[in-house]
Amino acid sequence: MDAKETEARIHVLAALRERPEMVADRWVQLQWEQAAPGTGISEAELREEADALVDALHSGLESEQSADRVVTTQPVVRRAVVELSLRRARSGAGPTATSLAVLALKESLLEAVQHATRDPGALHAAALLVNRLLDAAGALSFETYVAGREEIVRRQSRQLLEVSTPVVRLWDKVLAVPLIGTLDTTRAQVVMEKLLEAIEREEAQAAIIDITGVSTVDTAVAHHLMRTVDAVRLMGADCVISGIRPPIARTIAELGIDLSPVLTHATLADALAAAIALTGRPAQRADSATVV
Repeated sequence: MDAKETEARIHVLAALRERPEMVADRWVQLQWEQAAPGTGISEAELREEADALVDALHSGLESEQSADRVVTTQPVVRRAVVELSLRRARSGAGPTATSLAVLALKESLLEAVQHATRDPGALHAAALLVNRLLDAAGALSFETYVAGREEIVRRQSRQLLEVSTPVVRLWDKVLAVPLIGTLDTTRAQVVMEKLLEAIEREEAQAAIIDITGVSTVDTAVAHHLMRTVDAVRLMGADCVISGIRPPIARTIAELGIDLSPVLTHATLADALAAAIALTGRPAQRADSATVV
């Protein structure tokens, strides 16, 4: 660390140590004036964030790390920036607004530094240090925000898949999964997991996979279906596929897909009759179809 950076750090540290409330208040004001009211974050939450990050920066700058490495190497600073960014991601604020919120701290911090010195050279050195420090914070904020939003989207997508793929108890010991739309790898995994869990929980002996609502059946879809059938059999239950309409049957035949190991039926009603017979014992009808 050279003499200029050392001197600049002394001035910035003085501002953070002697005027933390001034820095935090000004930062909250700048954010509130720019875009904060549209982010779903209250002024009280902004103040909490500001206090945490100002304290973290004061602690981080007391280390021996250069300004551009303080954010990535000092856990307290990194944690404050990450938590701020994730909170913004969950609230629905945009990534650019989130990064700009961090960068707005430059103005409030430099205003506080001006109370410690009016020397142009010292202020210039302090500005360079603050830029290096908060540019690194802005980059980390943007990276964290993007990762956080991706995780939220993945979680919401899986929740939608689970909701759109119900397992229904049609008869005593007989379950059904009505599929609608496209059966890709991710959805096939959800179907398998939910069906196997329901078979274990309900002690089912037969499961119907209804593909009436599946628009097209290709080799990939057939592969997913066969994997699910195999998994159901490993659980000790029989599996029936229903919804084999003429166009689907023709496509399967043209593709040379072998579904002969699986019991198939054109309608769900026929599949239910076959599934009841597969249980091998008189079954009591459920009062109504129930999602399990």
